[in-house]
Amino acid sequence: MALPKEKPQGLDKPIVASLIKYGAKGNVALFRLTNGRIGATWRIGAGWKKPVPVLLLDHVGRKSGKRFTTPLLYLPDGPRTVVVASQGGLPKNPQWFHNLLANPETTIHLPRERDRKVRARVADPVERAALWPRLVDLYADFDNYQSWTDREIPVVVLEPR
Repeated sequence: MALPKEKPQGLDKPIVASLIKYGAKGNVALFRLTNGRIGATWRIGAGWKKPVPVLLLDHVGRKSGKRFTTPLLYLPDGPRTVVVASQGGLPKNPQWFHNLLANPETTIHLPRERDRKVRARVADPVERAALWPRLVDLYADFDNYQSWTDREIPVVVLEPR
């Protein structure tokens, strides 16, 4: 296993959060407009050499009640779909993760498949230990992100309902 890369300077600056926010909105718009023909593959970081599939996750704000959609990398796992609350190794879990804890019944959009009904749950420690190597194989940067933060990055299992 290669040593993790050093955490880039300035990753937690507000400008980075803004770039991520607006990049995600653009990704969602292109994905929806083309039904996943554009925006359904991540080609940044480790994804440059090994593209990673992207889904759209719908979630409801736990405080606002507002509906949001977030593009996420995912691992197909039989009838289940697995996502990672990495937020690029930032110190806090992403908002979508907290929203799913409060409202776990939701939908995801895959290329050419809209509104797949799922129920979200956090993988237990044994399940996470089994899934983590597969997730790192999918997208090697997940290992870097974990090394950049003190929190254990949650793995979320989306089960069909």
